[in-house]
Amino acid sequence: MDQTAPPQADPQIDDLANRLFFRLYQSANLLHKSGTKALEETHITTQQWAIIGALTRPGVEAGIAVGELSQFLMVSRQNLTGILSRLERDGLIERVTSPSDARSRLIRLSERGRALWRNDMARLISGFYDAALDGFSTTDKIHTIHYLDRLLENMKHLDPEAEADPS
Repeated sequence: MDQTAPPQADPQIDDLANRLFFRLYQSANLLHKSGTKALEETHITTQQWAIIGALTRPGVEAGIAVGELSQFLMVSRQNLTGILSRLERDGLIERVTSPSDARSRLIRLSERGRALWRNDMARLISGFYDAALDGFSTTDKIHTIHYLDRLLENMKHLDPEAEADPS
């Protein structure tokens, strides 16, 4: 009877990992709270901000399928549906027919959405980034992106749905 003992937990390593993930959790919560407050005058939430920002990326101006947007943002289609409906209701996005498949619809920013991004959101977001990253050097920012990318890749391996994500 071959029983391999599980590896022994190292309390110091576990504590460090716990602190790291707790800081990520706290940061995500504060991003939601302070990001929404930063955009208060536009009445845009951080979830809407993420979608609008994703739709401003080069190559997406003509639109993106909901499934692709869902994969890019790493959220479920169900979570995305309600937010997209509110953005459409507010005239910030529109659903258009795909040029490659008349049966498919793409999501893109409306003219009103592009104007909101260009005239209001970009300025407010820039100010938010400046305040949130106060004291970070360019090197600090590059290193943070690097380590978060590594963490993201490792976490994708834990989620079969995220593994399929081409981004």
